[in-house]
Amino acid sequence: MADEQLLDKIHSLSDLELAALLCLIAREHCLISTEPDSVDELAEELRLVASKTFNLNSAVISCHAHTTLDEFATGLLVQPARAPPSPANTRSVSPYRPRHEPRHEQRHEQLQLSTGGPASLSGSYFPMSPSLRIGGPISPVSSSLGGSQILQPRIANVILAKDLDRASRAVQIQALELLRTRRIFTRTNVQTAPKQFLFIALVGASSGGQARVTPHLNDFFYLGHWHDPDEDGFPYLDEELSRQTGGDGDGDGDDLDDGASTTSSNSVVKLHRHSSLGITGLGLPAFEPKRRPRNNSTSTSSSTTNSTTTNNNIPNPLQSPPPPPPPPLVFTESDISHLSLLTQTTHTPIAVTRYQLNTIAFLRTHRAVSPGSVTPTATQHLARLCRSLAPLHGLDYVTPSLVALAVRKVYVHRIQVVADPARERSVQWGSDARVVGGLLEGVGAEEVVEEVLGVVRVPC
Repeated sequence: MADEQLLDKIHSLSDLELAALLCLIAREHCLISTEPDSVDELAEELRLVASKTFNLNSAVISCHAHTTLDEFATGLLVQPARAPPSPANTRSVSPYRPRHEPRHEQRHEQLQLSTGGPASLSGSYFPMSPSLRIGGPISPVSSSLGGSQILQPRIANVILAKDLDRASRAVQIQALELLRTRRIFTRTNVQTAPKQFLFIALVGASSGGQARVTPHLNDFFYLGHWHDPDEDGFPYLDEELSRQTGGDGDGDGDDLDDGASTTSSNSVVKLHRHSSLGITGLGLPAFEPKRRPRNNSTSTSSSTTNSTTTNNNIPNPLQSPPPPPPPPLVFTESDISHLSLLTQTTHTPIAVTRYQLNTIAFLRTHRAVSPGSVTPTATQHLARLCRSLAPLHGLDYVTPSLVALAVRKVYVHRIQVVADPARERSVQWGSDARVVGGLLEGVGAEEVVEEVLGVVRVPC
């Protein structure tokens, strides 16, 4: 079971962060939908989530009907951050050698230094770096020429594909091939996805049941999540906007933060992270994060006054820089690996397994569900998501409530409602198509899932 510190970090996450965390734990991918007018804000929010919550780089791809395969492949790549030079590559040659180094190597290096190094011996115009003379490691991803390093672009850790449903079928199949093989072929080389790799399709739709892409790609997505911009908002994006608009104020920045999204009628961003239901969309209790302290002039002056009056032995803080703000809670790769190991040891009781299979059978035989919507891949994803949700709640076993929560996330974006009442299965046994059409009117994927969960008996 996860420790208390890790559980506190999990309970402070928003729905979008939880969806990304579940996908990273299972090494799967997801489809997130929202209102069509809020797709850009959702992409920016997820980009901030990737960088601030998981410390991962991201790439945003804007898809449309004329997006080519080359444009899609190029949009996946990012330029890696230049790593600081390794001490092994930047240390100078010291006359004091370690004891374990053979004496003939010391003489050989002294000969190279006295005669101009290996450049003069080999006739090359480019002398070798000290790291090569002393056996330092060579980076396989960069080449140095005249002191400059050339870093090759690589696939980003998080891919945000906006309006992927508008892209052509060829582009969507290319995305499916990337998710299946974790690599993509370009005109020059083969790019391999990193170990922590997450592909998120952002689709604008009026509801989660209407957001879908090509059938095979749609079935490959681990879970689907509907983000309501009015209820859930965009907390990271709101924080960035508040910092840009009120960060340079002289004392009234906190008042601006408190009323930025509640008093402005033009803002579409809200401060609260969760809805008013008390439970997030992924079943975790709602948590309102504490406001981070702001380092403005007023707070600095008040803190320095208090520090000087309480203890005279402390030096004047005006001569030293203010303390840095506390670092945010970031999920490291070890945290995700630990949660992934916990999912493998999670136990599913026989009664809960029977509840899963009964729910799947009722979904498959529902009169409003089009044949082929409840796939075997979805069954595997349901079992895996149930086991992944248990450690996030501090459990080492799966409960029926976790199954109901996982069903809502796995099947809403997969279920296709019968469009033509004449194709409903009971019509071939004598049912009236007009009566069936009246029964199917206004029924969506969300209504089907809720009806099935209300019919299937929950184990005690």
